[in-house]
Amino acid sequence: MNTSKPRPEGLVAIDREMARQNEDALVSFRQAGPMAEKVAAALQRSGRLLMLGMGGSHAVARAVEPLYRALGIDAVALPLSEQLGAPLALEGRTVLVTSQSGESAEVLRWFMEANGAEDVFGLTLEAGSFLARTAPCLVGAGGTELAFAATRSLTVTFALHLAILTALGEDPAPAIRALETPQEVDVGPALTALEGVGTVVTSGRSLQGLAEALALGLTELSRLPCYSLEGGQLRHGPMEMLGPKVGVVLFRGDDATGDLVAAMAASVVEAGAPAVVFDASGKPPVSGAVTLAFHAASGLAAIFAMLPVAQRLMIAFADARVENAGTPVRSTKITRSE
Repeated sequence: MNTSKPRPEGLVAIDREMARQNEDALVSFRQAGPMAEKVAAALQRSGRLLMLGMGGSHAVARAVEPLYRALGIDAVALPLSEQLGAPLALEGRTVLVTSQSGESAEVLRWFMEANGAEDVFGLTLEAGSFLARTAPCLVGAGGTELAFAATRSLTVTFALHLAILTALGEDPAPAIRALETPQEVDVGPALTALEGVGTVVTSGRSLQGLAEALALGLTELSRLPCYSLEGGQLRHGPMEMLGPKVGVVLFRGDDATGDLVAAMAASVVEAGAPAVVFDASGKPPVSGAVTLAFHAASGLAAIFAMLPVAQRLMIAFADARVENAGTPVRSTKITRSE
C-alpha cells in the first residue's frame, strides 16, 4: 500500500466533506421537523411511499425502504430513470424525490412529465435548486456537496429521513447517539484483506442499501468494477465468481437477518474469497472473515455507525490503486444528461 504520495486534491475535497458530515446531519435533523411532519401526515393518509432518485440518492432510499415498511408504510424505491421509462402509477402514493443537487437531468424531466402529481415532496442539499423551487422540500444543512463521491450528502439525507421516521413514531435516540459519538474502527485489516482483489462485491440483507452506497463509491473512486448484490440474490448463482480476486464486503445488523449474513460470510470464506464484515449484530464474528465490529445496532443507528468507516475504507482502497482518486475522468458531480 503506497502511503507516501501526496494526497490527491479530489480526496482532500472528500476529507473536507466528511469532517463536517455528522454535525451537518444533526443540524439537518433538528431543522427538518416541520416539513417532516407534513411528509409524515401525507404518508399516514396514503400508507404508500414511492422514493425516486439516482446514484447515491437511490442507495439511501434503498437503505430506508425496510424502515418505512416496519412502520406499516408500503415503501418502494425506484431509480428515477426507471420511473421515467416504466412508471409506477402515482395515484394514492406519497412521492419523495431525492437529489442532493436538485438539478440532475432526470429530476428536471420527471417534473415536466409528472402531470401535477399530488403529495410530492423533495429531499435536497441545495435550497436554491430546481427541486427546492418546484416541490416542498426537506433541505439538508451545509449546502451542496462539492467532492465527487457521495459522503456528506448520504449522511445528511439519512438524517432527513430520520426526521420523517421520527414524525411517524420512530425513536430517534439510538441514531442520534451514533451521530454524536462516532466509533473509531480500524480499517487496516480490511484493506489488507482486499489488497489483491480486482473486484469488490458488497452485500447485505436489511442493510442492503448501505451495501449499495459503498459499492457505488468504491467504483467511482477506484475505477474498478465494484457492485452490490442483496444477500439472497448473491446465493442464487453469482457465488460462482468467488475466489481470491473477488473481495466480498458484508453488512450485518442486530436484526432477524443477521444469521443469514453470517452464513454468507462463512460461505465466502469457504470459497477462498476475502471476506470483510461490518458487524453491528452483537454476535460472535465469523471465523476466517475480517470483522469490523460496532456496538449492537439496527436501522439508522447501524447505518450512522458504519457509514463513515465504510467511507474511509473506500477512500483508502481507491487511493492505493489510482493516482488521482476523487477526480472523475468520465463523470461530473451533477449529471445533466441522460
